[in-house]
Parts: sequence; structure tokens; C-alpha cells
Amino acid sequence: MSGQITIASVVEGHGEVRALPVLLRRITQAAGIWDIKIPEPHRIPRGTLVAPNGVESAVRKVAALNAISAGGILVLADSDDDCPATLGPELLARARQARADKNISVVLAHREFEAWFLAAATSLSGCRGLADPLQPPDNPEGIQGAKEWLTARKVDGTPYKETADQAALAGTFDLVEARKAAPSFDKFCRDVERLIEGGS
Repeated sequence: MSGQITIASVVEGHGEVRALPVLLRRITQAAGIWDIKIPEPHRIPRGTLVAPNGVESAVRKVAALNAISAGGILVLADSDDDCPATLGPELLARARQARADKNISVVLAHREFEAWFLAAATSLSGCRGLADPLQPPDNPEGIQGAKEWLTARKVDGTPYKETADQAALAGTFDLVEARKAAPSFDKFCRDVERLIEGGS
């Protein structure tokens, strides 16, 4: 592998535009990778992403905007009510068909990105107005409404807001605990590690 590692990305939410680069830097630095380029994620609404030619168009655009000789393209979306094990591989196959020359990963956060915060809730005690102590739910990826779960446990009188809180929580939550309790986050970490290693 030669050249600076670049991880370009596609996301669906406004919050992930700021939060994903924070999370990527934490994971890559933990892997001992410091010389890495993480461009601002390209945001595309989920409905557009999963529609015909949606993920294909997004991947082509990201590849055209970024010189990627080492690293690859990461597509991150919430699974919502879809099965990640079904929709994820479908989107990956479509994305790879669109740009077969690039390393591409597709990760669906089971239900939503914030489920990963719930998986390591203890480490977020007192952060961004959350209660202290803060105990994680038994099945963080099984909860419908992780954002609402966070709002219900804020004690500063403000609701959880993606654009205000997501990046800060992404920079704080315990990655090891989240990997243990949230299988989709473990997959996310493995996929990022694979991209920086240049695997397929």
C-alpha cells in the first residue's frame, strides 16, 4: 500500500457529518494510524441512498471528489426497521459494482447510530447533560428510539440533538464497551480497520 490513507464516506444524517470523522479518527489512532485524510462526509438522505442508483451515485461522486489510492469509501446509514444483514450486503454489492476499483464498506447501525452510545452508556455519565450515573439498557440495539432514550436521561432540561450532541458523544463513549454490546458497532470497527489495512 502506498500513499496517504484516505477514508471518504457517505452518511445519511446531519449529525453524522460531524460525528463520523471524530469516530474515524479515534479508531484509526487506536490502530496507530496518524497520517490519514478524512474528508467531510457526503450526506445523502436515506430514502435516496437506498433508492435505485442512490448508493451507486453517491459512491461515484465521493470517488470523483477524493483521490483515494490507499484506504477506501465507507457508507454508513441507520438500518431503521430493515434487517442490516439483508440490506447491508445488498447496498455493498451495488456500491462495489459502481466502483469496483475502490475498497468499499457499507455499515448499517442497527436501528440507529445512537444505539452505539446506549451500548456504552456508562462511559457517557454526566456528558452533554446526561444523568450521572447512566446505566445502559439490556439490549441497546433492540431499542426503537435511541435518540428519545437519550433525551429521557438528560438532566439539563434540553433534548438530545444530533447536530449539537452527536459529535461530542462520539468523541467520548467507550469504544471497547460499545463493541462488546453492539454487534453492528463491532462490524463498523472491523470494516474501518480493513479499509486502513487495504483489505477487500
